[in-house]
Amino acid sequence: MFNRSGSYLFFLVVATLTVLQGSADATEIVLAQDVPSGDSSDAKTLPKVRVEAEEAGYNVQAITTGTKTHAALRDVPQSISIVTRDQIQDQAMQSLTDVVRYAPGVGAAQGEGNRDNPIFRGNGSTADMFVDGIRDDVEYFRDLYNVERVEVLKGPNGMIFGRGAVGGLINRVTRQANGERVREVAVEGYSEGGGRFTADFGDAVGNKLALRLTALYEDTDSYRDDVTFERIGISPTLLLDLGESTVLRFGYEYYDYDRVADRGIPSFQGRPSDTDPATFFGDPSQSPTAATVNSLTAMFEHRFSDGVTLTNRTRWADYDKMYQNVYAVTAVTANGTVGIEAYGQQNDRENLFNQTDVVFDFETGDVGHTFLIGAEAGRQDSDNRRDNGLFDFAGMPPVTTPASNDQRLYVAFSDPRANYPVNFAHVPTAASANPAFNHIETTQASMYVQDQIRFSPQWQAILGVRYDNVEIDFNNLNPPTAASPARIVVEDDLISPRAGLIYQPTSSLSLYASYAVATLPRAGAQMNGLTPTNEAFDPEEWENREVGVKWDIAPQLAATVAVYQLDRTNVIAPDPNNATVSILVDGQRTRGVEVGLTGQFTDAWSVAGGYAYQDAEITQTQSATVIGGARIGQVPENTFSLWNRYDFTPTWGVGLGVIHSSDQFVAIENLATPASNVTLPSYTRVDAALYWTLNDVFRLQANVENLLDEEYFPNAHSNNNITPGSPRAGRLSFVASF
Repeated sequence: MFNRSGSYLFFLVVATLTVLQGSADATEIVLAQDVPSGDSSDAKTLPKVRVEAEEAGYNVQAITTGTKTHAALRDVPQSISIVTRDQIQDQAMQSLTDVVRYAPGVGAAQGEGNRDNPIFRGNGSTADMFVDGIRDDVEYFRDLYNVERVEVLKGPNGMIFGRGAVGGLINRVTRQANGERVREVAVEGYSEGGGRFTADFGDAVGNKLALRLTALYEDTDSYRDDVTFERIGISPTLLLDLGESTVLRFGYEYYDYDRVADRGIPSFQGRPSDTDPATFFGDPSQSPTAATVNSLTAMFEHRFSDGVTLTNRTRWADYDKMYQNVYAVTAVTANGTVGIEAYGQQNDRENLFNQTDVVFDFETGDVGHTFLIGAEAGRQDSDNRRDNGLFDFAGMPPVTTPASNDQRLYVAFSDPRANYPVNFAHVPTAASANPAFNHIETTQASMYVQDQIRFSPQWQAILGVRYDNVEIDFNNLNPPTAASPARIVVEDDLISPRAGLIYQPTSSLSLYASYAVATLPRAGAQMNGLTPTNEAFDPEEWENREVGVKWDIAPQLAATVAVYQLDRTNVIAPDPNNATVSILVDGQRTRGVEVGLTGQFTDAWSVAGGYAYQDAEITQTQSATVIGGARIGQVPENTFSLWNRYDFTPTWGVGLGVIHSSDQFVAIENLATPASNVTLPSYTRVDAALYWTLNDVFRLQANVENLLDEEYFPNAHSNNNITPGSPRAGRLSFVASF
């Protein structure tokens, strides 16, 4: 890892001042190599490259992610929310949790204080994350320092992205070299303590090469007692001209962080316990989480003269992630104590994926086609190990005496720190009788075809299907038993169809209907409970039906409405007549409405946000605790968010945001154990910002989170791991662009 000496900050400043680099997507790249103003006689150009997005302010009009072809958003028959670089900067966003607050129909769980954990239409996920369209499915905290925009696609996306992507997905589009001159550094300071430094440098080198470097260093405190976060990121990219209509891109990222795994506070009588939001339950000094990510990417693109484009992408990534936690596991008891347990986890993964896409543009009579044929191959090697935490009870005060549990101690609610020695070892305990210790090899081979059909200026259709062959080789490294065999190999053949019909009565209005299916093979922790004699290996399946409207109210202002039903089937459940046998049942259903508004009302007024209604419930009893009719945990029925920026003059501007959530159950067992239900109360949070552009080079920005100092609880992991929202907090940013 790295220390807090500040040497890395010095290194980053030096590195960013010596390496050149460029900006986001452009149709044509002009290399302005010290050409005098008004004189373009010596200007040179790199070849035209595919436009990934047409973006202005908060508004994006076209992307490639939804179809793997360049398509206007109104031609993609599904709900999509996009958070642009301008919005990220205006709101001082740093994490995916910040991003999804303004994506209707998407929320965020706590993730045990050690990972991103979005919830798409009632489906929690730690794996449905992608970067530049390629899988990035490890459980860690991502940063936005090298991100151009974040795309949130709602509903199943199996046809484009393969296994998983069942309720939705998040795709980060990174900043890439493209020949534009970029010089930007930013320094931020936080009211809680500490700060953050980012840099973005890019340029063209001759007429064949463009370079870019983005970098990050952060060392911050938190409103939570003794919770700190330190991270570093370095991401150089390169664009090489290989000749007419041919480009080659390379990229590398090193990203590393140390953080305290913070699992929040316990409950009391069905509500978050009444304690200071800063209070840490457990021991922060023995709750570290850390991750190191190294990744290499390459992209080759060639445009043939007859309307055919070939694109090949490769990404290799190595992830090293660990965490420990000493945390609360019980509600506050009647005698004023809280149960504390501990464990540690090591997760290492190596990913290698290659995608090849060929796009044909042609016509058959009066009907136009954009036809895609593609293939993807991938391999993942994962190693997972859990160590249980055993407390040394010798000499502990009476309140900490264990209660028939060799892993649990009790502390006073009034003094919940558990500053006692803990031995982390790979041994069974009452709380975890079979701790994970495994090696998993996952291989996939995929093919897909898609046709975007233009029948007339008013009518379009999209038809596609994907085939995935996925083999998961699960190797149990614990001593094998009848209930936990040494090896399970599962092979699945997955079919993911997609169909959509689009009607455009005018060029600015689209009405669509769509149908999509995505599947999720048994993998990872799901394999721990399966044996050859108790098998239910068929993959889970999600089926989405959706109708919607997309309306470009103005050239830079778009409104969307989507109505959907998402059904989950093939959920493993114990047979009520034979506990040794598993059965597959219909799992859950989410019905919802999403309304979005993004863009500019005027040149001075930008907006982003929306409203979502979600009715998410269990459709069939799956166990003694998961009963048909129960509400899905952490899915509020109503959410609303709207961010506004208004510039009074070219020098001064203000921002104002409102986030509202109705109340929500924490867990899914709300029908099985109604007496112990825990509810997060509804809340409304107000954020604000002030912008001061001093001149063409310097600007200042002040952001205030929770302006009205609302007490609220945005998310949780379980009934007794509840995150208290931050009290009023400030952030001051100084940005220089030169």
